[in-house]
Amino acid sequence: MNILYDHQAFSSFAYGGVSRIYFELMNAYSKDPEVQFTLSLQYSDNEYLKGATWNPGVRPYVKRISDRDEIVFPVHLARNFFVKRLNNHRKDVNRTYSEKMISAGAYDIFHPTYYDPYFLDVLPDKPFVLTVYDMIYELFPEYFPGSIKFLEGKSFLIAKAAKIITISESAKRDLLQLYHLPSDKIEVVYLANSLQPIPAVQKREIESLQIPERFVLYVGKRVLYKNFFFFVESIVPLLQRDPSLTLVCAGGQDFTSAEKKFFRTRGIENKLRYVPGNDAFLSSLYGRAAAFVFPSLYEGFGIPVLEAFACNCPVLISNTSSLPEIAGDACVQFDPRNKASIYNAVQRVLSSTTLQTELREKGRERVQLFSWERTANETKQIYKNIIQH
Repeated sequence: MNILYDHQAFSSFAYGGVSRIYFELMNAYSKDPEVQFTLSLQYSDNEYLKGATWNPGVRPYVKRISDRDEIVFPVHLARNFFVKRLNNHRKDVNRTYSEKMISAGAYDIFHPTYYDPYFLDVLPDKPFVLTVYDMIYELFPEYFPGSIKFLEGKSFLIAKAAKIITISESAKRDLLQLYHLPSDKIEVVYLANSLQPIPAVQKREIESLQIPERFVLYVGKRVLYKNFFFFVESIVPLLQRDPSLTLVCAGGQDFTSAEKKFFRTRGIENKLRYVPGNDAFLSSLYGRAAAFVFPSLYEGFGIPVLEAFACNCPVLISNTSSLPEIAGDACVQFDPRNKASIYNAVQRVLSSTTLQTELREKGRERVQLFSWERTANETKQIYKNIIQH
């Protein structure tokens, strides 16, 4: 059985849940004699591919000169301009290369990694499987102006796919409600966690960044549906009252000027820290945090929940979308649109070492239900069923 994966997730994302899914599938299939796969990709800065035990055969993009330096020279601006044009060209090369691989037809099933329908004109008489991660754009259109073309492409692929995979029962329900598909066209395949506690890295890297001893952890981007600003506003009294407490934000980009102004006007500019980091460093943050809080309004799955479980961190989540489905009873839930609910949940966990211990124990048990091996096996069975029919 030969599967073709395309460039999309790896051209666009250096890290994150979407590219993680396909990296872990290919990582599993690289050890599976029943599956051969090809990744139609020539250029990428994806962090996961850099650690692949199999050879992705990709070259990196050209690096920009940082624009976060206090002094930016005109020659740097000029170089960055040409670097941007060159890297955009390399993304076009990825697409052209993918079209060539798709049209050649040397595979049994094609599995695009995102929603661009570019391949339909060159796809031979071969089935394709589409993974639908969430319904964020459909359910929160106010957060995504100008997304009509994107949704048209996604809708077209949903209609044309031989089979659709969703990553939670919650996402499947949303898909059925919004697109009115037959239920048997959709299969649910859960994701998993890739992090493990790393005590040695934990101590060294945490100390090198001088992160305060006691902190609440937020992980990921801070776009609007992630509910970051509302969450911060909800815990301002806790941050102001407790001199030892800090909010650490990992991943995404550094704080913007607008975010810094938001913190400053609420008197908490010294109570937040942004830290970048790889998987090892993120593991160390989970391991040291007093609690991990996931205040998102909507998630198709929520890999950070499992990451926190695996790294022995107490978890608090929104009581919306897929998050209760994934976390089960190994967490404290709150209403993400209610400041008092968020405040009370965080205060309750921070003030009780007994509850923290209970959440850690339940999290360690809960995360055992999810594995990338299971994800790969269930996805492989979907491929097999399509080929046999």
